[in-house]
Amino acid sequence: MRVAVLADIHGNLPALEAVLREVGAAGVDAIVLNGDLATGPMPAETLDRLAGLGDTAIWVRGNADRELVAAYDGEPNPELPEVARRPAEYGASRILRRHRDLLADLPLSVVLEVTGLGPVRFCHATPRADTEIVLVDSPVERYRNAFGETAEPTVVLGHTHMPFDRLADRRRFVNPGSVGMPYGGTGAYWALLGPDVVLRRTSYDVDAAAREFRATAPDYPGLTEFIAENLLATPSDAEALAAFGSASSSE
Repeated sequence: MRVAVLADIHGNLPALEAVLREVGAAGVDAIVLNGDLATGPMPAETLDRLAGLGDTAIWVRGNADRELVAAYDGEPNPELPEVARRPAEYGASRILRRHRDLLADLPLSVVLEVTGLGPVRFCHATPRADTEIVLVDSPVERYRNAFGETAEPTVVLGHTHMPFDRLADRRRFVNPGSVGMPYGGTGAYWALLGPDVVLRRTSYDVDAAAREFRATAPDYPGLTEFIAENLLATPSDAEALAAFGSASSSE
């Protein structure tokens, strides 16, 4: 079993298409969609593309997926900050019932047997919460607490949009990075598992993607910033770690 892991696509269809071309060439047996899939400029189109993967795709719930379903159902989280609320509302206005149903009731985590790695647990943030923040520089005790109810020797998580591969308490933790909203460098990030872990970066035509977004999603909230900060440039790893570290310390 060889597995591709795609996390945090965030409705960036051009980045997804570029990654799927490389995934196809890699000859994987399964594609784990590790949460936060559709909320972004092209939510319906992204979900249609992912649905087209059929049984090859294994879906995991992210916080943005949950929030998108809630917004579609007319039950948005009143505590959601505006920076997350407006994209969720936009996405809810663009998707159809079939898209909503793809995201409803997804599992918080799944376990697959991967060649060379054994049982691997996949989750968006942690197995107990889809918003919990665990970083590459989080102390071992945080890993121990967040993943203590599971025992798989390898865990793949997302949520923080930064790729890493580290050990903590004799277990291996991998973040493939973000396909659609990367931090630390431009491009689309994902991972290939089996027989080892390979962190991958896929280049794509970001100028063409920007033109497509302007043509198909001109009213996406903060589109100019989305293009400037996720396609043409990205926050540095140091900036992202500082921001997430502040959020993590306030949990």
